[in-house]
Amino acid sequence: MNPIRLDGQSLTRDRLVAVAHGAAVELDPRALQAVQRAADFLAEQVRREEPIYGVSTGFGSNADKLLGAHPLRDELPGAAPSGRSLHEELQRNLIVTHAVCVGEPMAADVVRAMLCIRINTLLKGHSGIRVQTLQALTAMLNAGIVPVVPQLGSVGASGDLAPLSHLAIVLLGGGEAFFGGQRLPGAQALARAGLQPVSLSYKEGLALNNGTAQMLAMGVLALHRLEAMLDTADLAAAMTIDAFAGRLGAFAPEVHALRPHPGQVQVAAHLRTLLAGSTLADIAYHLVPRFRPWLPGSWDTQESRELRFDIGWDWVPADQRHGREKFYLRFLPFRGGKKHQPQDSYSLRCIPQVHGAVRDAAAQAARVLEIELNAVTDNPLVFPDKADAAHVEEQVISAGHFHGMPLALALSYLKAAIPTLASISERRLNKLVDPATNDGLPAFLIGNEDGTESGHMIVQYTAAAIVNDLASRAHPASVFSVPTSANAEDHVSMGANEARHVLAMVEDLGKVLALELYTAAQALDLRRDMINAARALARRGDAAALAVKVQGGPAADAAGRERFLAEVEDLRAQLAQAGAFHPGEAVAAAHARIRAAVPFLERDRALDGEVAAMVELVASGELLRFLPDRAAA
Repeated sequence: MNPIRLDGQSLTRDRLVAVAHGAAVELDPRALQAVQRAADFLAEQVRREEPIYGVSTGFGSNADKLLGAHPLRDELPGAAPSGRSLHEELQRNLIVTHAVCVGEPMAADVVRAMLCIRINTLLKGHSGIRVQTLQALTAMLNAGIVPVVPQLGSVGASGDLAPLSHLAIVLLGGGEAFFGGQRLPGAQALARAGLQPVSLSYKEGLALNNGTAQMLAMGVLALHRLEAMLDTADLAAAMTIDAFAGRLGAFAPEVHALRPHPGQVQVAAHLRTLLAGSTLADIAYHLVPRFRPWLPGSWDTQESRELRFDIGWDWVPADQRHGREKFYLRFLPFRGGKKHQPQDSYSLRCIPQVHGAVRDAAAQAARVLEIELNAVTDNPLVFPDKADAAHVEEQVISAGHFHGMPLALALSYLKAAIPTLASISERRLNKLVDPATNDGLPAFLIGNEDGTESGHMIVQYTAAAIVNDLASRAHPASVFSVPTSANAEDHVSMGANEARHVLAMVEDLGKVLALELYTAAQALDLRRDMINAARALARRGDAAALAVKVQGGPAADAAGRERFLAEVEDLRAQLAQAGAFHPGEAVAAAHARIRAAVPFLERDRALDGEVAAMVELVASGELLRFLPDRAAA
């Protein structure tokens, strides 16, 4: 892979993800000219003894303290000059005292993304860092050195001070880093990579640790994974719709043109594409049999006796059709698995509205994150080329770009959206295993003729537990500020916590979707095989053979028997004339991939390994290659 060129202007989410996953970076020479101008400008202002925040003053609540020409203790009688540079000491101390995060180390992809973001924003030429320091930071990234950055410690203003200090301290030869698969002292990691520690100059410590790189890195990586989960959720929903032999009218384009939220319209179109070619969706009610437990006498051929179910319908007698005559002119008087109603439950019918709203939340987050990727987020901001400045305060301006609230609120939106997507997925899963709601499938999707089996019962428990956990984590961190720095920083964003939560929550969302797909694949097998078993019986037998599967009909010598058999014959003919029933093409392809990893559950067995395999299959993105738009790409 060619190196990703950074210029402070054109970093995209995709490019950042590539760097996070191992791509090298290179620095744009024109951007380095702007970097050098700002560094030279600061050096000149220091020579002129201008008071500049974070350069010739302390930080935060120490901003009113001006640096002297030398340490005060050098003035003690008989003291030898220490040779210490207070400007260098100020920047070094900022890094070493701020690297105080706790917890487990952040993942390598997050840390690499943070480094890339920091390098890119410094290339804007408004931070005062020297070219050689920025090149050293780039060399550390490209060498594969991954600073150890514990997860907890940022309040999201002044940016991600503590975690970014853990990045920078390795550049100084301190801290710890992963290199070559080992966790090493920072100085040792640099030495093994053939790099030298850096001594910081004016404002460089502040440039390195004052910004939103952690929350932005985690936000971009979370959104990258969530976008894959959005497509996965649509696929899981489509498989569930086919397993229910659901109704497609709710996804019609003319319907969504009347309420054209972008995500909603997109999801409806996606479902239509995924379900294209399905002969299960929109099937006539009366063609769908319901499950009955298998018995030794259920089937009449050796092949059919291998089935794991029996099937059946209830006949609606003529004297129970009054007021419904017109309906029974269109639909035959048989009640099987599908109820005679024009709409599915909300978890099926409202997929575009719910999935689409989550897509819209993701789109809003993407808009915010993409702006931030090429923004300057440290403080103060250096404007060396401002020609009409009357004094230095007009060229070195203290502002608040480090404040993470724009990101924090966008991520709060995602935090609320993720449990919503998980919840509707779990509701579809629950609907599949519940015989009261699964439209004629067996309880817990297992034949269970001997009464000893649980099938997919506890799969739903696990999904429910994850959904509850996601919901409990959805409270926005951004609404609760805890002031810091002796109240100099009296309102903070907590955006880093928000981003950390979202990144972890996306992973758990994938587990719920994997459980739905696992269950939907089982249900789809049963639905397809039950209808096709009815079709096979209709093709090889006569009305009397099919009538065995119908309850409520008149006895052989009772009045109405002839009409009953005539109506059974209509049912038989429609089944016999139909082609083999199957799901949509994209659903069928994804189902086949699932079956390559996890076989149909014919009898109870240990499911933990299969659940883990499904979680991995979803996390890998392997199933997405069966989506028509992905395949075309």
